Amino acid sequence: MSIRFRKARTDDAEVIANLSNSAYRGDSSRVGWTTEADLLLGDRTDTGEIRELIQDAGSMFLLCFHQVALVGSVYLQRNGDAAYLGLFVVDPQRQRAGIGTKFLAAAEAQAKEDWSASTMTMSVISVREELISYYERRGYFRTGETQPFPENAGDSVPIVQGLEFAILEKVFKN
Repeated sequence: MSIRFRKARTDDAEVIANLSNSAYRGDSSRVGWTTEADLLLGDRTDTGEIRELIQDAGSMFLLCFHQVALVGSVYLQRNGDAAYLGLFVVDPQRQRAGIGTKFLAAAEAQAKEDWSASTMTMSVISVREELISYYERRGYFRTGETQPFPENAGDSVPIVQGLEFAILEKVFKN
């Protein structure tokens, strides 16, 4: 499968928000394995939030295309000599085809190239064991640190009590 990557522009905000919401929430997300629909109701993000993140000088979205179709997006934020990875999305109908693995590697390479990042961190809802295992198979490890799920998470409404984030990290080899 031929895929290509590029950094997002402000005019990509709406399509990124739509892709993110379709992959994480609602019935459309249930096609893939990364759904949060059994944990949270409401949208994951919106166009305004994505636009602000794109415009932030210390961050970027990397987009993944198959032919002309947008099939993935990921948010990267610089934190000193580390980078944070969030909102990692692959179109639910294209999951399990190896896109995510290639895309994750491209995101890591972009953080190393642009920011000389030596580590990548992320937060994953701790009950998402299958997703955490996916990242562990790609060199990430649980730091032992957790963060509570935010009480004010926009449109996200927990339908499961006690949600928290597990913090994962990957140290890049030189």
